[in-house]
Amino acid sequence: MEIKHILFDLDNTLYPATSAMDKGITTRMYECIMDFFGISLEEAIKLRKEKIVHFSTTLEWLRNEGMNDIEGFLHHVHPESEADELTVDLNLRDFLIDLQKSYSMSILTNGPIEHASRVLNKLGIQDLFPLITDIRDCNFVGKPYASSYLSALKKANADLQTTVFVDDLTKYTDGFQALGGTAILVGDKNGKPLSNDAKPLAYKSKYNLGRTVKLDNIYNLKNLLERL
Repeated sequence: MEIKHILFDLDNTLYPATSAMDKGITTRMYECIMDFFGISLEEAIKLRKEKIVHFSTTLEWLRNEGMNDIEGFLHHVHPESEADELTVDLNLRDFLIDLQKSYSMSILTNGPIEHASRVLNKLGIQDLFPLITDIRDCNFVGKPYASSYLSALKKANADLQTTVFVDDLTKYTDGFQALGGTAILVGDKNGKPLSNDAKPLAYKSKYNLGRTVKLDNIYNLKNLLERL
């Protein structure tokens, strides 16, 4: 396999899933759920756990339940101060610059562009990712819908057969694999796969199934790519 392009997820992939930002995003999502349904935090946690396996994102689930204030949701979950929760990894920039010598790189995120910009700025790597496909680019239908990956590939002028997709969540690497691509699943906090009746993966039988490779640490990515 000749790899030319790396399509990165952003959150919990370019920074660790143990970061305070992940906890902050999750807390603010629960606040939105509590407000929308008028329920307690405990009830919100239980309800989301039950429902999220059927949907690509919390946003998709809430829209399915009748929520229509998409921008209000995004603004609450991703406030201007959110990057304060993120710790900078001083090794990340040099690692990505080294990767850039051999591969083009872009980002596909289920978050909004302003969130991506804040995170990349805080990490000191925004100049390395001029191409970002966000949730608005995908008409709020993000990973693991096929259209989201195809939109990102088109924006980057990249080809499915020569691209690897790197993400920390199983349901999103499953989506790229179902499309016929090669996905790399990073870390050990990979979440649950989607249920068999979930709409986002309804297309999987239309394509030749690709593959997913597990990677413990993103810093081992270069060695893995050289072996694929």
